[in-house]
Formats: sequence, C-alpha cells, structure tokens
Amino acid sequence: MSPLKLAILSTFTLLFLACGGDQDPAKRFKIELEGNPKVLKRYDKFRVSVVDKEGLPIPDATYSIDGKTLSAENQQLNFDLPYLGNRELQARFDIEGKPVVIRKKIRILADKPPQLYTYEIVNEYPHDIKAFTQGLEFHNDTLYESTGRKGTSLIRKIAYETGEVLQQTDLDNAYFGEGITILGETVYQLSWQKRTGFLYDRNSLKEKGRFQYGKSREGWGLCNDGEKIYKSDGTEKIWILNPNTLEEEDYLQIVTDKSVFNKANELEYVEGKIYANVWQKESMMIVDAESGAIEGVINFGGLKKRVKQHAELDVLNGVAYHPGRKTLFVTGKNWDKLFEVRIKPKE
Repeated sequence: MSPLKLAILSTFTLLFLACGGDQDPAKRFKIELEGNPKVLKRYDKFRVSVVDKEGLPIPDATYSIDGKTLSAENQQLNFDLPYLGNRELQARFDIEGKPVVIRKKIRILADKPPQLYTYEIVNEYPHDIKAFTQGLEFHNDTLYESTGRKGTSLIRKIAYETGEVLQQTDLDNAYFGEGITILGETVYQLSWQKRTGFLYDRNSLKEKGRFQYGKSREGWGLCNDGEKIYKSDGTEKIWILNPNTLEEEDYLQIVTDKSVFNKANELEYVEGKIYANVWQKESMMIVDAESGAIEGVINFGGLKKRVKQHAELDVLNGVAYHPGRKTLFVTGKNWDKLFEVRIKPKE
C-alpha cells in the first residue's frame, strides 16, 4: 500500500473508532458516483468512491452488483452487466480486519432506444370466438392454446389451418388459465392468481403434476429457450425457472433507455429474444433474453379491426412462433381469426 493510502486509512481508522466502529456502516459511509447521475446506462463508465461522514475517501474498496464484481481501472467502474433495471451496488472494504459492506440503490437502463416494427399479414385462419386466449405455442405443426376465465379455462391442441380442436383438457372452475410453454414431453401452464402451475403430458394432455410459485406475484406468460423457463407476473420482472424443480432461480427486469417497464403478458422465445404482448395494448415488445433490454416494439394497430366486432371482443393476446415457417401467429381474446404475420422495420 502506498504511503498516501496508508495515511488516509490510518486517519480514517482513528475517526471510525472514535465515532463508534460498531455503528451501522450505512450511517458512516456512502458510495459516490462521479456527477451523481440519477440513472445509469449499460456500458457507462463512472469514477466511484466510498467516503466517510467527514468526506475522507476509503481506499481499496471492491464493488459488485448482484454478486458480480465490477471491473475497475483507476476507480472507474464499467457497468457492462448481464442484467439491467433496479439493482444494488455494493462496496466492500476492511477496517482493522473487520469487513464493512455499503449499499447504494441504482437504476441501469438500456443504452439505446428500441427499434420500431410493423407487420404484414401472411395468412388468416379461423379461431374460436369464445376462446379467451392466454397462451399459444407450436410443437411441430400443432398449435397448443390456453384460455382463461373461471369456468371456461382449458388447454387444447388445434389444427391451426381449420381451427379444429384435436384434444382438450378443462381446468377446474376455481382456476383462471394463463400462459403455456412446451419443453420436452411436458406442457407447462399457469393459473392467474392461485399461485399454481400445471404440468401435462404433451401427447395426451393428461395432467401429471402441479407446482407452486415462489416470489413471483401472479401467473401471466411463459416461454422457454430449450433449457430455462421464463415467466411474467405483471411486474417489471421476468422470472427464470429451473425446468426440473420449477424454482424461480433469477429474474430479468424489462427496461428501455428511459425507464423500467412492467406490462409484459404472454411470452414467446425466438432466437435469443422474448416476444411479449404488452398488456392492454395492440403492441408487442422484443426483449433481449440476457439483459432485459427492450430492443424492439411491434405496432399491431389495425389488426383488431379485421376480426368480427362483438360485445365480448377483447385485447390482442397470444403469440406463437412457427420455426418451419419463420412466422409469428397472433390472435386476441375472443377473436374469430388467427393471423400469421411477418415482422418488418417501420419505415
């Protein structure tokens, strides 16, 4: 340690001990970011320091967010993190061999605004006008659908070209069905507010198990990347579930370059991105599945006008990707049509 650092640390130690070293460290120290920014952007670099109540800097602190140590050079931290959103910056250092941890709440947003997209209709197919659609998913060429509302919630297989129901399992009237996803031989389905999920055999649609939610608030949408399951719950978080235990092991936070966003509903995973219906809106987000950054927004305005208008007509909801056709299939609650669409940048 340099003579200057040693002198600073010695002076600080005397002040710390004189003022009561066993006091709450949060009352004695604070983390300071250069310029005191209100929010940070991914890839930002800021000089950071820990100072005591008297303004003396604390040398040799190490910094981390959610257990990930931040790279630093000359006390300049690089906020190139795997996850964005509302996070906690921690500083750790020792005083006379005693570890001290200081925390600071920060918000890290995307480094650029989302790209805007529109759509073109490839095909239109018949859809059950009584289906309060909550989830769609393809396995090979068969479309699986989950519907909601107590007393009418179900899961079924559909021949998407004709709308013919191939198999169906009804939920108990106590449950309001929500999103679904398929991984291996299992179909996973959520309920809304009962904090219960269902497991079905993919071939027979016979129930083979249930699971309970962890910290997530409710059940909204599901998707998977072939290894992990992603779950939305009506908040800014997309939870990451272990497919074997169904435990919520981590979460993403959905963010733009301006704010944290909390309207993700039905989900679909496509090549590293999560496509998410925006609750109560005729739009869909394209979310980076690693960071939570909203990289694109699809405007589906006008699609609802192409279906039969009736008293029970509700919002756009339901998205499924067909890998063989490289297209998205979308519909809405009590819509009489299923649309096959391609996404294109808005000019």
